[in-house]
Amino acid sequence: MCTLEKRGNLFILTLTGEGQHRFNPDLISSLLDLLSQVKAQATCGSVLITQAQGKFFSYGFDLDWVQAAGSERGAAKRLQDMADLFKPVIATLLSLPMPTIAAITGHAVAAGFTLALAHDYLIMRKDRGILWMPEVDIAVTLPDYFNALFKEKIGDASVRRELLLRGLKMKGDEAEKSGVVKAAYDGEAEMREASVRLAENLGKRKWNGEVYAEIRKGLYPQLSAILGLSHKVYAIARL
Repeated sequence: MCTLEKRGNLFILTLTGEGQHRFNPDLISSLLDLLSQVKAQATCGSVLITQAQGKFFSYGFDLDWVQAAGSERGAAKRLQDMADLFKPVIATLLSLPMPTIAAITGHAVAAGFTLALAHDYLIMRKDRGILWMPEVDIAVTLPDYFNALFKEKIGDASVRRELLLRGLKMKGDEAEKSGVVKAAYDGEAEMREASVRLAENLGKRKWNGEVYAEIRKGLYPQLSAILGLSHKVYAIARL
């Protein structure tokens, strides 16, 4: 379902296979396990890249698993359970002691878009893939931490409106122009190379990971509060 590769100080987390990489309890558990490994092995200069194989980065929650509950009430409970299970993934990314990059190799939809947005830098393709929040179309409300993430990560209220209240399918060019992603590239190879190049450049800075994580949490106070993340103040060690 997902793998972790370490190249020096660079961690590469990959959602494997040609499917839609939909989040169910098993995949979420695997993600949390690998992110725990990344955190445990972090050193100054570490960087995480999250990517996926195939056409999809992630199509969000596994709605087939949700509907398999067999009743409307059971499905609603499973959907809430999924949101609760997924919350620590976002919390872990926000508190990870290193820069993080989402290399969006294909469609990033709903919770898949949310996963990407939880990274510090988003890079995607121009030739394939969309960012899409379809909840308004399928009559599903957003968890509170989804709302806080979009509010604090995407500063332009009109962009948030188009994504969340109109269900805009945003392609690479528009995502780059609106500032949702750092950059968009013409093909998969170019996009992957750019993500590694960015990671290597960030890693060269050799930042203190704990300080980096605290600054990040301070940038997103509402999200951090909802996720239950405390914010520490570190003394200046050097100038």
